[in-house]
Amino acid sequence: MLKRVFVAPDPGRIRLRFAGRAVLGIGLAVVVCGLAGLSLVGTVIGGLAALLALFTVSDATIRGQAVTTALLPAVGLPVLAAAAVLHDVPVARDLTFLAITGAGVYARRWGPRGHSLGVFAFMTFFMAQFLHATTDRLPELYAAVVLSLLTTSAVRFGLWCYEAQLPPAPVPAPPAGTGLARVTTRQAFQVTAGAGFALVVGQLVSGQRWYWAVGATWWVFVNTASRGETLVRGFRRVLGTVIGIGLGVLIAVPLHAAAIPSAVLLAACVFGIFYSAAVSYTWMMLCVTLLAELLYGLLGVLTPGLLALRVAETGVGALGAALAVLFVLPVTTHAVTHDWIQRALRCVHACTAEAAARLAGSADADPARRIAELEVLLGRVRMSVAPLVHPLNPMLGRKRRARQVLALLDDCARETRGLVAVAADPEASHDARLAAACWRVEAAVEALTGGDDHVTATPQPPGTEPALAHLHGLERALAELATPLRTPSGSPLVGA
Repeated sequence: MLKRVFVAPDPGRIRLRFAGRAVLGIGLAVVVCGLAGLSLVGTVIGGLAALLALFTVSDATIRGQAVTTALLPAVGLPVLAAAAVLHDVPVARDLTFLAITGAGVYARRWGPRGHSLGVFAFMTFFMAQFLHATTDRLPELYAAVVLSLLTTSAVRFGLWCYEAQLPPAPVPAPPAGTGLARVTTRQAFQVTAGAGFALVVGQLVSGQRWYWAVGATWWVFVNTASRGETLVRGFRRVLGTVIGIGLGVLIAVPLHAAAIPSAVLLAACVFGIFYSAAVSYTWMMLCVTLLAELLYGLLGVLTPGLLALRVAETGVGALGAALAVLFVLPVTTHAVTHDWIQRALRCVHACTAEAAARLAGSADADPARRIAELEVLLGRVRMSVAPLVHPLNPMLGRKRRARQVLALLDDCARETRGLVAVAADPEASHDARLAAACWRVEAAVEALTGGDDHVTATPQPPGTEPALAHLHGLERALAELATPLRTPSGSPLVGA
C-alpha cells in the first residue's frame, strides 16, 4: 500500500501539481472566508466547497471545467436551502436525501459534468447535516460557498492553470445502453436502495451521526461500474477509515483543537487526499478520515466515542452498498470488464492504423492522440479487473488469467507506444510489409472482439526494421491474449 502511493509513476508531476494547487486553493478560500467575517461553521463549509470544486470537476477542457464550476452554485445552493428548511422534518429530510442520492448517480449518464454536479449536490446536503445547517444560517452559508468557489476559480483558471500547457485529457464515453441496460441507471437504483438501508440502520446506531452511513454508501459507488469494483471499494473504504481512526486517536485527539497544529495537519490531509486519489482509495480514505477528525476537533466535539461511532456507521454504509450491488439490478464484473477490454483492443488497432498512415506519408494521421486514449482505457480495464486480482479473491484460476490479460494488454500498449514513437520520426521510412502487418493486427483485433479464440501470429523474420518489429510484437501479444480471455471450455474470463 505504501509502494502504490510513493512509488507510483507521476508523468509530468500531474498528481503533485494537482495536490499542491488544492492546498493553495482551499487554503486561500478558508482565509477569504475568515477575512469576510464568517463564523467557524461558515469557514468550514467554505473550505469543503472549495475541496469539492477542485476535486470533482474533471471536464476534458479548461473551458468545460470553468462552465461546470460556474454551475456548481446553481446545484448546491438550492440543495443547501432544502436541507436547512427540512432540518426539523425528519421524514421529508430523509426522503429528499435519498432522492438527491439517486439523482446524483443517475446524472453520470451525462459524463464528467453530470458526475461533478451530482457529487456536489449530494455533498452539499451531507455537509448541511454535518454542520446542522438551519434557515437562519443560510445567508452565511451561501456567502461561504460563493466566496470559496470564486477563490478556487481564481486559483484554478488564473494563478495556477497548469492544464493550459497540457493536451486535453481524453475522456472515454460511458458504456452504451438504454433504460435498465444503462449502467448509470442501474447504479441509481442501487445507491438509492443501499442509502435507504444505511439511513435506517444508521439512525438506529446514532440519531445524530446517521448521515455518515449514507455518505459511506454514496462514496463506495463513486467511480465504480460493477459489483466487483463496488465490493472492493467498500472494503478499501472500511480499511482506510479504520486506519484513519487509529491515527486520529494518536494525533487528532491529543491536539485538543490547537489551531496552528490543526491547520498544518489539515493542509497535509488535503495534500494526501488529492495526491493519493488516483492510485490508492485506501490512502485517500485514511486522509479523509483524519481530516474529518481534525474538523470535529476544531468544532469541539471530537471524542474517542465519536471515532468508534464513525467506524460503526462506515461499516453500515459499506454493508448497504454491498447488499445493493448484490441484490438490486446487479451489474456483473464480466459485463463491464468485457466492454472495456474490447474498447482497449479496438483502440490498439486505431493506434496501429494511424501510425501506419503516418509512416506512409499522411500528414493528417495523429497516433499520439490515440495513445493518450489507450492509456485511459487501460486504466479503466485495470479498475474493472481489480476485483479479480485482489488478494482476497479465492478464485485462483480467474485471478491468474486476469493477471495474464493485464500483462498482455500492457505488452500491446508497449509495442503500440514504440510503433507511434517510430512513426513520429520524420526520417522513418515506409516498408511495403507494413500494410500486410497492419492488416493482420486488424484481423486479430476483430477476432478477439468478435469472440474468436483462433488467433495466430506470423513469425518475425530476423533483422526486421523497428516499425515492423513493433507490429510483430503486437501480433504475438494479441495471439496470446486469446487463451486467457477464454477458459478451455469457452466461458469468459470472469463469471456472471
